[in-house]
Amino acid sequence: MEPEDLPRRGRFVGREHRFPVRVFFEDTDLSGVVYHANFLRYMERARSDMLAMAGIDQRQAWGAGQGVYVVADLSIRYRRSAKLDDDLLVVTTLKKVATATVTIHQRVMLDGEILTDATVLAAFVQSGGGRPKRQPREWLTIFEGLLEE
Repeated sequence: MEPEDLPRRGRFVGREHRFPVRVFFEDTDLSGVVYHANFLRYMERARSDMLAMAGIDQRQAWGAGQGVYVVADLSIRYRRSAKLDDDLLVVTTLKKVATATVTIHQRVMLDGEILTDATVLAAFVQSGGGRPKRQPREWLTIFEGLLEE
């Protein structure tokens, strides 16, 4: 497979993760703007990409029975709509790391303007049981290196 045939990936700029998203017809509602829940999808993709690029293998952790991240709390503010063919950028930064959680700030942007602003509390939980559990030490070290100053 050629590099240009691979799905879009994000990148780190300093401690900030940037993930490009293009708005497709399926993302829009009857009025021609992005359906509000799709902003959550864009942010989820960006968080997953950020973890992978930072060296955190969620699939391996799940398969090994280590645990998985779940959204424990979410606060979101919609400021402006996005439309078909808009090239958006999801900007993700880490705000706080605790034993079993990480607080993540995300902005969906268009040409430098914030369209959607969210704070996500992701909790690491046991596979199958859903009870909070300590994040792997290596992951905490990675997160501490990415914390916004």
